[in-house]
Amino acid sequence: MASFDSRRTLSFDLTSETLQIKEFRTTRWRIADLSPGDAGPWVLDLQLFLTERAAYRFNLTGGVPRLFVRCGQSGDTPKPSAITASQDVAAAWLDGEHQVLEVDMPLALQVWLESYLVRHGEAPEEGRKKKRKGAGRAREQSL
Repeated sequence: MASFDSRRTLSFDLTSETLQIKEFRTTRWRIADLSPGDAGPWVLDLQLFLTERAAYRFNLTGGVPRLFVRCGQSGDTPKPSAITASQDVAAAWLDGEHQVLEVDMPLALQVWLESYLVRHGEAPEEGRKKKRKGAGRAREQSL
């Protein structure tokens, strides 16, 4: 069971709007009324993982921090099944042809995420390996 310092229960609703693009109609979904607790029509646990600390830091420092919600297969009516603060995880979901909705991260969650990073430390930098001189390059050969 995850500790309270790494998990928050969030509730939200989904709203849609119909868009007309030339002769085509499409439906755009978005997350509405995101709040802590389990009072909304959709409830998911936001679980933080130590392995995603670098992605969390990137999200917090990259302008407007976002949350990402996996909502089933692309093109289907959204059925939220997971939420993350990691853009890396969201990108993997998209690669799997999942529909991913995003929403601005509330300030209270930004503070909680920042305190998580302070408590557990920043992710270690993945240092570059030193190459041997001439490694990876074509060598001139004398004839």
